[in-house]
Amino acid sequence: MSTNIYLVDDDEAVREGLSLLLKTLGYHVLAFGNPLTFLETLPRLAAGCIVMDIRMPMISGLKVQEKLIEASCDWPVVVISGHGDINACRKAFKNGAVDFLSKPLDEQDLIDAIQKGEANLIEINKKQAEIAETTTLLNSLTPREKEVLDMVSRGWATKEIAASLSISPRTIESHRSHIAEKLGTTSVAEMARLVLEAQE
Repeated sequence: MSTNIYLVDDDEAVREGLSLLLKTLGYHVLAFGNPLTFLETLPRLAAGCIVMDIRMPMISGLKVQEKLIEASCDWPVVVISGHGDINACRKAFKNGAVDFLSKPLDEQDLIDAIQKGEANLIEINKKQAEIAETTTLLNSLTPREKEVLDMVSRGWATKEIAASLSISPRTIESHRSHIAEKLGTTSVAEMARLVLEAQE
């Protein structure tokens, strides 16, 4: 499946040239001449790599990056600029850009940057799949089992949990056994990791 590339640049000639190049390379390209339109469309877009100019009249690429962070969008961003501005470059990387390229763009540099972005996307998708799997596992627990798991993950001993919940240690052991069976692990450290992963 081809990677989605979102091209955000107010220069029509640049948009057309890069769109043609990237489509030729097999990418699915969606171009935006207005970064505000891109931000409005963002909630309806599938995950992809963003290639964006840093200097645009409506809103700067740096500002768009900040909006992406506010929206909890961690898609990779390749920043392009016609001006070799070191401060802007530093800010772009601080905001999470995978690369900063100067216009006129070198074709191979752009491909390399996008491939770096694709590697990031794979990691993001992998992490999301792990979180979804963890959430499914935790949702299979009863409310009482979730309560016991929370205490187990904080290092509480069976007797402490029993005293806190005013039930017998044997009942707690039974809950722990069911939890271990459902989560596929008896390791307290692994249980704690699953709880933390779901909270994230």
